[in-house]
Amino acid sequence: MNQTQTLTATPEGLARAAQILSGQGLVAFPTETVYGLGGDARSDLAVARIFDAKGRPRFNPLIVHVPDLTAARTYAVFDARAEAVAAAFWPGPLTLVLPLRQDSGLSPLVTADLESVAIRIPAHPVAQALLRSFGGPLAAPSANPSGRVSPTRAVHVLEGLAGRIDAVLDGGACAVGVESTILGLIGEPALLRPGGIAVERLEAMLGPLPTGGDAKKPNAPGQLASHYAPGAPVRLNAETALPGEVRLGFGAGASDLNLSPSGDLIEAAANLFHLLREADHLAQPGQRIAIAPIPEQGLGRAINDRLRRAAAPRP
Repeated sequence: MNQTQTLTATPEGLARAAQILSGQGLVAFPTETVYGLGGDARSDLAVARIFDAKGRPRFNPLIVHVPDLTAARTYAVFDARAEAVAAAFWPGPLTLVLPLRQDSGLSPLVTADLESVAIRIPAHPVAQALLRSFGGPLAAPSANPSGRVSPTRAVHVLEGLAGRIDAVLDGGACAVGVESTILGLIGEPALLRPGGIAVERLEAMLGPLPTGGDAKKPNAPGQLASHYAPGAPVRLNAETALPGEVRLGFGAGASDLNLSPSGDLIEAAANLFHLLREADHLAQPGQRIAIAPIPEQGLGRAINDRLRRAAAPRP
């Protein structure tokens, strides 16, 4: 592949990005959560290229991004419950896992040959503009090598995928900073991945949500035991740093980098992946990243989910 282009979010840049996607190429683009690696979700070739560029296991399904609910109904079966959840939370950082329409036209690689599909409507204006310019569904996992730290800026995408994808559409830093919450709505509702919508908001509508998913046979992204990992090993719930550690703090206290000096979970989520990368750059060979405790509430549940996977034994 030739050198990866960096496109600006102008009408010209969006038109070029849509042209690349129409030719079964790959374009990274911003969403409110993280940068996604977009390819035509109807094309086996484009989707296969996504897996190849990321080094992603083929059994791990992808999220389909669409511009509106009318488009979403083309690919997934919505019952009254799904319609109500979509009306409450879309567009936004929520992915729904729903029954796949038999006539969806999606590549089976997107769904990992399952009879369900993970789908969402992003709120980011650049993502919306690209989806409408392209005119079709985009499969878009996070735009980074599989298992590594997700990108929240265009430069992060280039650090991991330069030369492996056709272009990155630069829309600045992502505001939410962690991937979408994934809610399963096949049978009883289940939380398949905590993310950018606080679980408490969903439970206020649906009641208590059990957790679901299987790391060996995922029915949605983000369920692998080891994921979101920097190069340096990670130690969690570190009240202080030990010798030979870079400390990533939260709230008051000494640290090399701080997710949120004021202890704000929204700010911490927005900074998480960027500062994990910065801590990894600071860590010398043999050093470890020590991460301060994060409250297990609101967006803290999504942050801790990512940190536990970042600290898990590497495959």
